[in-house]
Amino acid sequence: MRKIIHIDMDAFYASVEQRDNPELKGKPVAVGGSSRRGVVAAASYEARKFGVRSAMPSKIAAIKCPDLIFVKPRFDAYKGVSNQIRNIFYEYTDLVEPLSLDEAYLDVTVNKKDMPSATLIAQEIRKRILEETQLTASAGISINKFLAKTASDVNKPNGFFLIPPDEAERFVETLPIERFFGIGKVTAEKMRKMGILNGADLKKYSEADLASRFGKSGRYYYRIARGLDEREVTPNRIRKSLGAENTFEDDRTTTAELKTELEKITQVLTGRMERSNTKGKTLTLKVKFHDFQQITRSKTITQWIEDEAQIKQLYEELLGTFDNESMKVRLLGLSISNLNHELKEEPSGQLTLKF
Repeated sequence: MRKIIHIDMDAFYASVEQRDNPELKGKPVAVGGSSRRGVVAAASYEARKFGVRSAMPSKIAAIKCPDLIFVKPRFDAYKGVSNQIRNIFYEYTDLVEPLSLDEAYLDVTVNKKDMPSATLIAQEIRKRILEETQLTASAGISINKFLAKTASDVNKPNGFFLIPPDEAERFVETLPIERFFGIGKVTAEKMRKMGILNGADLKKYSEADLASRFGKSGRYYYRIARGLDEREVTPNRIRKSLGAENTFEDDRTTTAELKTELEKITQVLTGRMERSNTKGKTLTLKVKFHDFQQITRSKTITQWIEDEAQIKQLYEELLGTFDNESMKVRLLGLSISNLNHELKEEPSGQLTLKF
């Protein structure tokens, strides 16, 4: 059983434009061309109230919403924000599967912060995204990709929804067929003509019957009607470092406090190194201050870093490179890179899953 989170940014392109141009806040915005042949790439929630949707011809969108403001897309800006968001994801897990610039699956069954609750992780990620980008995100949490993606749409925008393991099948039974991820408009209409209006109706059909009517997709429909989805979260990034970090409820302000916290982080890091049989030649110290300014300091040595004593010697050297007596620190982290081999994921083992 896995713990999967689906993070979906709210009206991403349009929200970036409203953030960067205060004059657009609270107004109906469409990202895309305003010409006769233009198409809406994204619409703000204010525009969606008028029925404006992505992929809609701009001409129709302008008719639906006469006050609609068209903005040319700035994909470099969107990619920059997307990278910020993904960097947050990677602080929790390397099992990140981006679907687009604004959404991704995360497998947090085993996570870098050793947090037992996927719900708490999702809430912390949403909070981090808001603090660091001034944008909101919605999250779905469940035991597989299908349920997590479905859940993320329940309380949009700026919300989250949990589907626990023991409620998955019951939730799917009440789900309207058009809200099933993987069932498009044409298929939904065909199902409605068959009398399939929700998951309970879909569940009445055998796998063979659905396969005969919908081909290979029918087997997928049979399984999701029962809340089943074995697809793994497939990352497209090779892990090149191993780390651990901690965010404090109260700022740490003295060198002694920082060293105490780094000792704790070192113990977590060396434990992960031992479990994955990993060592490296570069240690990086990450420090984030109360105003969210962040700095990193790194040191590379010729021999392998593989025990607490070596890490302690290195982080004390790095800690001495800046005046920390006058700083308020909210986060500390340590990571090892220049690894001896390509990292394998830590085995999940037998876990008690808290959602």
